[in-house]
Amino acid sequence: MTATGFAMPAGACDCHTHVFPDDPRFPFSAMRKYTPPFASVPQLQAMLDTLQVQRIIVVQPSVYGSDNAATLDAVRKLGRERARAVAVIEEDATDTQLDSLHDAGVRGVRLNLEMLAESDPARCKTIVRHTAAKLAGRGWHVQVYSQLELIASIADVFGGLDLPVVFDHFARARAEFGPQQKGFRAVLDLVRTGSAYVKLSAPYLCSNDSPYYTDIDAVAHALIDANPARMLWASNWPHPNPSHAPAASLDEISPRQQVDDAGLLGMLARWAPDPAVRDSILASNPASLYGFTETVALGVQPG
Repeated sequence: MTATGFAMPAGACDCHTHVFPDDPRFPFSAMRKYTPPFASVPQLQAMLDTLQVQRIIVVQPSVYGSDNAATLDAVRKLGRERARAVAVIEEDATDTQLDSLHDAGVRGVRLNLEMLAESDPARCKTIVRHTAAKLAGRGWHVQVYSQLELIASIADVFGGLDLPVVFDHFARARAEFGPQQKGFRAVLDLVRTGSAYVKLSAPYLCSNDSPYYTDIDAVAHALIDANPARMLWASNWPHPNPSHAPAASLDEISPRQQVDDAGLLGMLARWAPDPAVRDSILASNPASLYGFTETVALGVQPG
């Protein structure tokens, strides 16, 4: 039994983490919107060990732009039998570049429409279609971080893709408005048909009811009831906080969210009290989406 109060299944996966290594090989982008504190692979490993999480998805954060080097280095150190990556690519990325990313463990491309300040539905439809066309036939997915209303406004595009779409952080539904809020039904429809996955992650981004975030429970239950096979769990470690970015200078550090990681994982017992459903969210769903087939091994690779 873990600190969360329930037994973890073999192959349990944290589907959304980041690394910010203190390493001159991996400089932040000059175009970033904020500067996070450093967060290393060994620190990430320690969190995973504490939670008894065996698999990990390292997601490219906005502060590195489309330079995926730090993210791919983390996957290499964690080991390909337990780690995968979600990358950011340029519009003109070539097949050769995508092949190289695949070989390094990438299984999806992130579209951070929020940080790109993309709000025009027509423009966003073009971006999604263009990205999906580039990824066709690779077994990858498109991961989207955006406001709920924008997601709903282009739901027809997401439903028509030939590859899965993954929505970050409860698809940005607001806890206080519940399952009846504007735009949420469109997400539920995509989940029901199997077109979309949703990450049950970072409730602190969707709720002001800290530290237990019980007001997000109705949203979580609605998503799981719609299609438990399309649910993923994630921590969003190390909990970067771009909304508190200092306006004065990018030399100032934007402090991370203060979060109890075991407490975040423990919330899954409220949202999915059935152990079989909870185990599928933690293990079999991510294994299918990210292509995990290897025997799980633990530890950080040297170098």
